[in-house]
Amino acid sequence: MAAAVCAYNRRMKNSAHAPLTHSDLQVTGMHCGSCSARLEKVLNQLPEVSASVSIATEKAHITYNPALTPLDDLIKAIQGAGFDAHPMRDFAAEKQARAKALQHEQTQFLISALLTAPMLLEMLLMFAGIHLMLPGWAQFALATPVQFWIGWRFYSGALSSLRNGGANMDVLVALGTSAAYLLSAAVLLLGLDQPLYFEASATLITLVLMGKLLESRAKGRASSALEALINLQPKIAHVERDGIVTEVAVEEMLPGDIFLVRPGESVPVDGIVQDGASSLDEAMLTGESLPQTKQAGDKVYAATLNQHGLLKCRALAVGSHTQLAAIIRLVEQAQGSKAAIQKLADRISGIFVPTVVAIAALTFCAWWLMGAGFSVALINAVAVLVISCPCALGLATPTALVVATGRAAQQGILIKDANALERTHQLSVLVVDKTGTLTEGRPVVTDVLPAGGSSDTGLLQTAAALAQGSTHPLSRALLEHAVSRQLVPAQSTNFRETPGAGLQGLVAEQNCLLGSPAFADKAGIVTDPILIAGLQQQGKTVLIIACEAVLLGYVAIADQLRPSSRAAVAALHQAGIRVVMLSGDNQSTAQAIAAQAGIREFRAEVLPQDKATHVQSFKSEKKLVGMVGDGINDAPALAAADVSFAMKSGSDIAIEAADITLMRNDLMSVVDAISLSHASLKKIRQNLFFAFGYNVLGIPLAAAGMLNPVIAGAAMAMSSVSVVSNALLLKRWRGQSSHE
Repeated sequence: MAAAVCAYNRRMKNSAHAPLTHSDLQVTGMHCGSCSARLEKVLNQLPEVSASVSIATEKAHITYNPALTPLDDLIKAIQGAGFDAHPMRDFAAEKQARAKALQHEQTQFLISALLTAPMLLEMLLMFAGIHLMLPGWAQFALATPVQFWIGWRFYSGALSSLRNGGANMDVLVALGTSAAYLLSAAVLLLGLDQPLYFEASATLITLVLMGKLLESRAKGRASSALEALINLQPKIAHVERDGIVTEVAVEEMLPGDIFLVRPGESVPVDGIVQDGASSLDEAMLTGESLPQTKQAGDKVYAATLNQHGLLKCRALAVGSHTQLAAIIRLVEQAQGSKAAIQKLADRISGIFVPTVVAIAALTFCAWWLMGAGFSVALINAVAVLVISCPCALGLATPTALVVATGRAAQQGILIKDANALERTHQLSVLVVDKTGTLTEGRPVVTDVLPAGGSSDTGLLQTAAALAQGSTHPLSRALLEHAVSRQLVPAQSTNFRETPGAGLQGLVAEQNCLLGSPAFADKAGIVTDPILIAGLQQQGKTVLIIACEAVLLGYVAIADQLRPSSRAAVAALHQAGIRVVMLSGDNQSTAQAIAAQAGIREFRAEVLPQDKATHVQSFKSEKKLVGMVGDGINDAPALAAADVSFAMKSGSDIAIEAADITLMRNDLMSVVDAISLSHASLKKIRQNLFFAFGYNVLGIPLAAAGMLNPVIAGAAMAMSSVSVVSNALLLKRWRGQSSHE
């Protein structure tokens, strides 16, 4: 005992410095929403453990301190709660295990159905007026293996649930069927003049098994989008090593490997084209069916299809680091998360079973006291127990989320968690960054205007000398234009960059600057405001170049509006969403771009560090605010927003900070995300209405003696199937930008 205490104290001491880690466990043995709620409660009671359990995906996503609560302890806690768990295996192994479990369920159902069929036939013939009764001992012989062999899973689940202070669906099924069976056994053994209900107990178990079987198949179809993604990656790659091309398993590839992609083959890993030209179908990545042209220097992504031409590529990212692997992780993460509306259903499921048991007890007492007889009172109580199983309630939300997030991924919309999907349709303000979001994000030089005695060549060389020290898109546009003119930039020293304003440095021993008109004015440079205003009114960004406080000239740069931006803004306005553009450009340029996009409200001359402040200002108006961006400097604003969208073309930091990643680099994808959010919440509300309505209607009917337990069992089984089937209708959803 002392040794155990010492070991625990050491673990507590070491845990203070141990970082938290995340693990996903595959859980088996859950039957309803109260199972997942109970398992969450068990896990979350462990020290420094935060767990989310999904009944739809049958996974537990756990954040824990491994020094304080090792993974083995988590699995033992799950097993102690009456379930089983194991670390996530590769998809093929999990699929094989699920297929084996489904086969076992099918076998048990068939055996149960064969044993029940004679008694069920007897009951059906009775409804038809034909009284053909099986002897009591024959009914007993047929019902007993169904009750205690096939139905043992319900007793086991019920005992585990009660032992852990909860009550789940298994408790209701075990109580209801046991009552009918034991009453019939007592009547048979004691020779009482009472009807037998062996057929009711056996049929109920058979119907519950049928419902679980249909539910398992439907849940498999719900996750088919994720399965399709996983199956996309090829198993073999053609790798060139030492001048020889050999077939190599994709999981054995390394960064830097040279590989060939032949026409009709899928790209095995993420890479960059070294030689060749072709068109690739990237629909699995972006949802865009139009082929993308690829040539030397272009990136290619795993699982995209080479349509024609031979490509020679160098591997950049392999294994779990590919874009496809990242998409799969995000989809799995979203499918395992819980929306706020689901947490309400889980809380109700947690108290539902004890409430139903109490109603069943009251039903029994009421009928008995009214003189209906023991057997009638008991059968009506059994009907209450059976029809009340909370399976449909537990499945209402998670199945819809699984289908929605999978469908979104197929459309190039990656949703990080369920709360983001739930909140998206509630947005009232959408803040949109200009560059790379509304526009193409690839500005080009449109005008080079020397001043005084300077030449356009000298002007460009000086500008390029400063621009080569910056990673800003405008600097890259200047450098690309200089290279296209075959100009070699001069060298600069003492380089300084003022974010959102301009650049300074020594060029040919002269103090030079490149920046906005405001930046130049602050430095005392005399410029032509009429010329600048004229260029800005055309939607162009004007840069000033000066050396030793003498103006050398102007460079105008324009970033073209994305073709779909205006239509997307119009759709957002039609949806009642207030669209606000943020831009670092001056008032005139920002106004011109906003007018082109159809945006009525904008903020100009916004410094990168001030974007988050603007988002907070809208939130202070008690608005639900969304933010769309693509750059590193958008990350704080994305993090501040209630729902954030990052363009896939943007920085990794922006994507990491965002709730939703848009693989298509198209503002219309935001419209689609809002549309899918509406459709998903509509399905969830429908499912919850069906689940609640079914119980609200069914329990009083059963308590009033208007439902035979067999009919109640059939209705209970089909309620779960109907909820899952309704969620599957989300597969029909199509976005406005869909090319399917």
